[in-house]
Amino acid sequence: MKRFYYVAKVLFLGLCAAQVIATAQVYLSDVHLYRVLLAIRDAGYLPIPNQEVIPSLKEFWPAFFGGLFFTLSVGAGLSLSAFAAIWLWDRLFSRNKYLVIVLFMLWMGCIIAVNSNGISPLVTAYFIVIPALVMVATLRWMPARSVQESRLTRIAHCIPIFLLALLWLAQVDSHIFFDLRDNLLLTNRVGTKINDFYYRYTLYPAEVFKSFDQKLLKAYHLENIQNESTAQSIENKLAHYDYLHVRGDSSVDLTIAQEGNSLRFKYRGRTIIRVTPTSVFSDPGKALREFSFGSDRHKFFRRFTFFSLLIGFPFILYVILFALFYVILGFFLSTRTSTVIASALCFVIGLTVLGTFHYSRVKTDEVKNVAEALESELWQKRVAALKRIEQRGMEISDFRTYRTMFKSPRISERYWLVKALGASRKPETYKDLLGFLDDPHPTVVSMAFHALGRRGDRRAVKEILARINTSHHWYNQRHAYNGLKKLGWKQTKLK
Repeated sequence: MKRFYYVAKVLFLGLCAAQVIATAQVYLSDVHLYRVLLAIRDAGYLPIPNQEVIPSLKEFWPAFFGGLFFTLSVGAGLSLSAFAAIWLWDRLFSRNKYLVIVLFMLWMGCIIAVNSNGISPLVTAYFIVIPALVMVATLRWMPARSVQESRLTRIAHCIPIFLLALLWLAQVDSHIFFDLRDNLLLTNRVGTKINDFYYRYTLYPAEVFKSFDQKLLKAYHLENIQNESTAQSIENKLAHYDYLHVRGDSSVDLTIAQEGNSLRFKYRGRTIIRVTPTSVFSDPGKALREFSFGSDRHKFFRRFTFFSLLIGFPFILYVILFALFYVILGFFLSTRTSTVIASALCFVIGLTVLGTFHYSRVKTDEVKNVAEALESELWQKRVAALKRIEQRGMEISDFRTYRTMFKSPRISERYWLVKALGASRKPETYKDLLGFLDDPHPTVVSMAFHALGRRGDRRAVKEILARINTSHHWYNQRHAYNGLKKLGWKQTKLK
């Protein structure tokens, strides 16, 4: 049993190390954001998240749960990569010394890439601690080679994984994440809780590695600006891009300092760009984009996280499931039989989930008659029709059955109905859309805020502002704020 159980142990050790680093990383990011938001609030602006959520930024559990995102993406990817490297080196390449050099160079290359635009200690810790720990544990726990186990047998263990990967790859398109949510998660209680957990805690880790222009609110302070009118002009221009001027003693990342006839944009004390005041006034967006690009320390980390989420996380799930089956079967069957059956069970489960997803997935181009699809007994067809209505900008109220969907028990159906209402321009549908701001599910509420912004009806500004101040859900507040921006609202000091 040790021959396969050790794999789960090694990967679990790597995930534990990742969770420790991730929790610390998210917590430190949260504390920094907490200080920035207080500075924004004290300057008289509207902070997002609001006062209902800000205190959670100094709590442990949001950092821990937020850290799970990096554990199950970066942690999974690095743990799997390190284990695979040692396994290949030992089992398939007979500990070839030249392969060690290649693997070491790849490892160092990743560490250099992580720090290519400034030292990132905690991100570096992922790429040093996790691979080192996993490699040492693999070498220590990996059982001796079995004489009976051929190289072909070792490769055969990986065949179900790669077959499932190829089959799932055929499903990947630009709508894959929405379809996974609608057809797998939101169709059952467990999946809905996972979805809700994700949307409640995902913004905590997201703040860790966003570039400056990806952040919702950006605080800065001015330094040595000699002319008061210049300072006021900078403040007015940058407010349009949600760059908010706060006190000089506040904890912020961006400082704009005047030096002679130029302005220095500094990130945590390091000068990123030098520009003239005239260029800032004529095209502030260009200067801000250059600053964001130059100060972005997490380009490689973001790409690696996304790759790990797509590849590493599913592999980890497979290994954990395999180990569970293998341990149970090992009490009754031989090692070889347990291995074969465990692999077969994992493959069947993966194939079943894939089949369920594939056959429940109705694409919009399959909808030939929208009115007929809206009356279908299959909710998937109704959702596909709503997507088609939204994509083509059709008027949802022209279809007689659309009001019957208001009380649909399907979260996905209400979500896409709200999105279709965002494309509507009839006055009576405006009130229909407002009603979804009280929907019991936050995903639908978020889309209602988005749809109000898309409609362009400035009557919604007052309603959104009232909701944004009382909301307890950060994700809803973010969509509400973006809806306000689409309606032409901009930050102004409230005091």
